[in-house]
Amino acid sequence: MLSPYMSPVERLWYYGLRILCGLVLLFLILPVLVIVPLSFNSGTFLVYPLQGFSLRWYEDFFMSADWMRSLKNSLIIAPAATLLAMVFGTLAAIGLTRGEFRGKALVMSLLISPMIVPVVIIGVASYLFFAPLGMGNSYLSLILVHAVLGVPFVIITVSATLQGFNHNLVRAAASLGASPLTAFRRVTLPLIAPGVISGALFAFATSFDEVVVTLFLAGPEQATLPRQMFSGIRENLSPTIAAAATLLIGFSVLLLLTLEWLRGRSEKLRTSTPE
Repeated sequence: MLSPYMSPVERLWYYGLRILCGLVLLFLILPVLVIVPLSFNSGTFLVYPLQGFSLRWYEDFFMSADWMRSLKNSLIIAPAATLLAMVFGTLAAIGLTRGEFRGKALVMSLLISPMIVPVVIIGVASYLFFAPLGMGNSYLSLILVHAVLGVPFVIITVSATLQGFNHNLVRAAASLGASPLTAFRRVTLPLIAPGVISGALFAFATSFDEVVVTLFLAGPEQATLPRQMFSGIRENLSPTIAAAATLLIGFSVLLLLTLEWLRGRSEKLRTSTPE
């Protein structure tokens, strides 16, 4: 709410800043939103104005064997990679947060390096590693590399959650006879669950959206949804790609809403936990 004592210059700055932020937000979102109406176009070209309303491209998506195979592959690889990233990332975050040892910063840097290193380098290195082992076109290689790409997100979110963690709760559980595993399962894990789930959602989104590593490691039978979209753009630009992109946009919005809910829950837990 504007203060009645604001000068004209301050009012101009107030409204100008909000208009500028709105224009920047529109610039970022508009290219994403443009594709949504095209997925409902009855024509066969991705052009405006729309020739009519139709769901034919969604029908083509769900009736196509290639698209359904790629969707199935994504739904196999992404959850498996997320599970691995969630387990190893959580354990790594707990070890790095509680432990004090020489080279801790170096270990942390190595663990989050997949977030920084260009993905094409990871793709080439993964191919050179798995190809001699005969695992170049396998689900296992894709799951392992996607898990590596997701681990940094889990480490960061869980480490942030552990910064406000009250370790006296674990000590209290131990004083009551709880084993370290029981204390972790009954005390630590429920409190850091928002951070774990947030990291898992980021890892899932990273795996589900990944295309560069998949181009190096996946064969025709392991092609994921993003790779199928990439191949479709190169070979035959069909509005079915717009339908697939719209479904991914809806999925991304659902993930963002879930993350926002988890953020609110984590904040509530942090403020309600006694010091």
